[in-house]
Amino acid sequence: MSAPDGSPVGAERSIGQLFASATTEMSALVHDEIALAKAQLKQDVKRGATSGGAFTVAGAILVFSLPMLNFALAYGIQAWTGGHNGEGGWNLGWCFLLSFAANVLIALLLGLIGVVFAKKAKKGKGPQKVAASMKETAGVLQNAKPHPRSDNKVLEERVRDAKAIEAVARSSS
Repeated sequence: MSAPDGSPVGAERSIGQLFASATTEMSALVHDEIALAKAQLKQDVKRGATSGGAFTVAGAILVFSLPMLNFALAYGIQAWTGGHNGEGGWNLGWCFLLSFAANVLIALLLGLIGVVFAKKAKKGKGPQKVAASMKETAGVLQNAKPHPRSDNKVLEERVRDAKAIEAVARSSS
């Protein structure tokens, strides 16, 4: 078994090796943070696009369907209230007003859906979370202090343990 830099586990590594390892890990951490920010930003853009799409559909329905739906619905209401059998039914003006109200209700419903998705996209704040996380990581690294050197007795024990691990590894292979 070996450490990420290829040295055997338990072996003492030089300051240069430790620094290179820390630099590599920090670089990987920064790359991962950037990838996370991109993914969260992509999600926020999708929510915004859904919101815009809902608003567009609501507007299109209101504009293009009003004439056709108003005529069909108004004449349907008039026929439903008795106009089909010659008794006259409701006034045609009231029937057109009711058909317009139905179209406005549908447009309001789609508009509310658009508002809900717009609020979700606004609340996302993915990049702000990543920036805060990166600041926290930088703060921890700034406050990190190197451990004091061990006395020679502990160092000798570590070297002896590393040699024992190496001897076991040789005998088992």
